[in-house]
Formats: sequence, structure tokens, C-alpha cells
Amino acid sequence: MPHTTLLALGLISSAVLLPFSSSSAEIVPRSPHGPYARVYYPRNQPVARAKMGFPPSWTHAYGNPRHNAAFPVGPTAPAWLKNGVSWQYAEARAWPLSRREPFGAKVYGERLALATMTQFYGNALGVSAVGGVIYAESDDQFVYALNAKTGKLIWRTSPVGNTFMGDPLVVGNMVYLSVGNVGFNFSNVQRYSRKTAARGAGVSFNGIYALDKTTGKLLWHFGTMGATMPTPAIRKNRLFIDTGSGDIYAINATTGRQIWIKRAGGIANMSNPAVYHGHVYVALSIIPYVYCLSATNGHIVWRGTIPHATKPGLGDVSPAVAHGVVVMDAVANVPSHGGRTTMDTIVRAYNAENGHVLWTHTMGFGPKPPAFKGGVPMIHKDAVYVGSPVNNVYKAYALHSGKLLWTWHIPNPGAAGAGRGPATYYQGRLFIATGPRVFVLNPRTGHLLGERYLGGRFGIVNPVIVGGTIYLANSWDWIMAIPVSTVIGHYPTHRQLSP
Repeated sequence: MPHTTLLALGLISSAVLLPFSSSSAEIVPRSPHGPYARVYYPRNQPVARAKMGFPPSWTHAYGNPRHNAAFPVGPTAPAWLKNGVSWQYAEARAWPLSRREPFGAKVYGERLALATMTQFYGNALGVSAVGGVIYAESDDQFVYALNAKTGKLIWRTSPVGNTFMGDPLVVGNMVYLSVGNVGFNFSNVQRYSRKTAARGAGVSFNGIYALDKTTGKLLWHFGTMGATMPTPAIRKNRLFIDTGSGDIYAINATTGRQIWIKRAGGIANMSNPAVYHGHVYVALSIIPYVYCLSATNGHIVWRGTIPHATKPGLGDVSPAVAHGVVVMDAVANVPSHGGRTTMDTIVRAYNAENGHVLWTHTMGFGPKPPAFKGGVPMIHKDAVYVGSPVNNVYKAYALHSGKLLWTWHIPNPGAAGAGRGPATYYQGRLFIATGPRVFVLNPRTGHLLGERYLGGRFGIVNPVIVGGTIYLANSWDWIMAIPVSTVIGHYPTHRQLSP
């Protein structure tokens, strides 16, 4: 099929034909070594002053164990950093943001097509922001590093033919990628019948890949039997990994050599580990438990569960940990009502040291959501904020007592459910990316303060805020930067017309 025909069909991306792409978006040229070869543009590296205000490292999915990726800047920061920038970068398989229907909707139906795009096409999680650079993993099988000010490509690489579903970790001069997919073939089914299942096809391609931060060059690979879909966590030069085979690892972050392994059983879907006060917290499905392990030797300190959680539920959600409390949730089965299958989301808080249950709440009935089974909690000071894709709500609870503070119903949630990604608390406001929009709420009352329609769909994505800019990635295979000021107090005139 001719190149021009592919462009017309939207099967490959071009800044010319994608109406929402910025002039700063740089399309990668053909490489003499093949279309998946690493490319590097040193001229697009940020200058030293452009790194001010950015965090020096990224150690967890969503930035930290609290899942609050908010980074204010000082009064001496450059004007662009304080006021915010606006750009959009079209990744390798960018689906036009003007297209409201997901790719394949006419074949699969909108609900399944939305989830499939997040799992195989675009960005499942958000971005990492370190030293003036935005890093992103995409299920288009590429990893990107962009200049945070201009949106121009610094490097793009594809170290392996597999999906990248996490946040890149960045420490020192290294970037760490987690690799794995949702594949479950016949051999997986056979293992499952023997209670030894390992999720993720392509054993030799799973695991952790370490890259040079400056150039994107591959440094080493640590292979795992099951898919490494979750983002690992790093602390004191140790990477903590959970996998689709139920194995939990600690490896040396410099060399990639194994330090310890704990065979817990079950399957890690998208539950990213958290490291807090010498412990590692992670949740697994099928054998559904949230675990607290010693970061030193992998010894299980305690484990807890959520009653009636669906089999994939616990292994999807990443525990949030702060102030001595671990917060988890999962979609749970409830008795059938009127002949229809109904579900609920159950959120539970544990004492981080001993696993004692502090409180448990249900978040409301609704239909079974496709794919990801829960909402990622975020902790700020004495409150926890969590969403539910079952009934498309966000709720705020008092962290230690569990008292319900407020409930917010997401407008126009869409076919596949909303409320999956964590919120971001920044300068007295709460920012949420869900569906095709970014919302801002009053964190004390849950009242809507503003919104902005961006298009596409945000999966398990958190708004990453540095100074005056919100950085995002979405399932339509785009990376975006928008000024904070364009969301606060802003209500689009097409609000009732947009999906």
C-alpha cells in the first residue's frame, strides 16, 4: 500500500495530516537501520536553566508512594516554567485527537476498543518529568524523551518488540523501563490449569531495560518469566519488581543483578510497588493479596486482602502509602440485581507496619468495567482521593478514620468507565485526567472549578504538574503539555456537545 494511502487512512502519523499536532512535534525520519532503530537529537537537550524546578529523579509510578506528582517552582524560575507551556507531540501511531471514536470501534464496540487502545496502542500511564525532560512509555513499542519546554524529540528508542505500559524511572544517568503485555496464550492456559500461570507472552522479552538517560542507548536487560507490566520502584540502588508470574524481585539498579526473589504466587497486572520505611508494598491478583515485604531480604511481613474482589482486581491497583497508612481498592463482585451482574468498588486502609485494617468502604454499584478493575488512590496530607470506574465517581476520605468527605460524579464519563487514574493535588486544587478531559476540583468540597477538553482518552493517567504546566499522555498515542491556567475556571462552550 503506498505511503500516501497509509497517511490518508490514519494508519501512520504525520504532523501535516494531524490537525492538533504542534509545529514543535518532530516526526522521526526513516533510519537506515530500520524503523525501530534508536534515534537521538542532542540539539534538543534542555539548557541548564530549563532544568530548574524539575525533580532530579523519578523513583515510583506516579512520582512517589503517595501518587501525587506535583512540583511547584520558585520565584527565580524561568517565566515559561512559571507560566506554563503548550505543545502536543504525536507519537509513532498517533490517532488524530479530532477522532472521537477509538480505532476499531465499529468492529469491537466502543467499550472494548477504548480498553484495547490503552493496552496495545497508546500510553497506559502518564509521563515522568526529570531535569527539564519528559519521558514516556507507549504501547506503540517506543519510549520517548522530549524537551519539556518545546516538546521536541531528544531521543526515541524501541529496545524490544513488546509493549511499554509504565512510567519510566529516572535516577542518576539511567532510565529504567518495565516491559510486558496482557498476552495469555494457550500455554498460559495450560499453566493456569496446573496453578502455575504466568501472564505475558514472549518470555525473553519481559523484564527491566536500563537505558542511558542522555542518549536512550540500551545498557542492560533483566529478564523475567512473567510480564513486567507494572512500573518498578527504586530505593537505595535497588529496583523492586513484581511480575505476571507472581515473582517479586529486588535487583541492583546499577548492574541489573538479582539480590533476592520472593515467589508469592498470583499475577501482577498493573499494580506498581511502593517503597516506604524499609518495606515494599505490592498487590497481586488471582491469589488476591496486598503484600508488605522487607526491602532487605523479601521476607513477607504481612499480607491482607479485600473481600469479594474480582480475580484481576487487586493486581490492577497500585497501593498508595503515606503517614503510616496503605490504601488499596479493587472492583468486587456483588449479588446479581434484576438478573444483571453488578459490581462495587471496595476501598480499604491498612496500618502500614502490621497490616491491621483501619477502615473499609464501598463506593457504589454499577456494571462491570472493562479491563482495569479499580481506581488508583492518591494521598495528600490527611486525605485520600480515589475514583471508581464502576459508577464513575471520585471520593475523598479522611486518611486515618475513613470518614467520607465528599463525592464527585464525573460528567459524561464515556463508554469504558472513568475515574481510574490518580488525582494530583497542586496549590490548593485537585486535578484529574479522565475520559477526554482534565478537570480541576476544590479538594475540600469536591466542587468543580474548571475543565478542559483535550480529546482522546486518558487511561490510568495522572496529571504531572511542574510549575505552570500540566504534562499528560493518552491512549490516542499523544504526549501533551498545557498551562495550568487554561484549566482553572475554564468551561468549554462545547461542553454539552463533547462526548
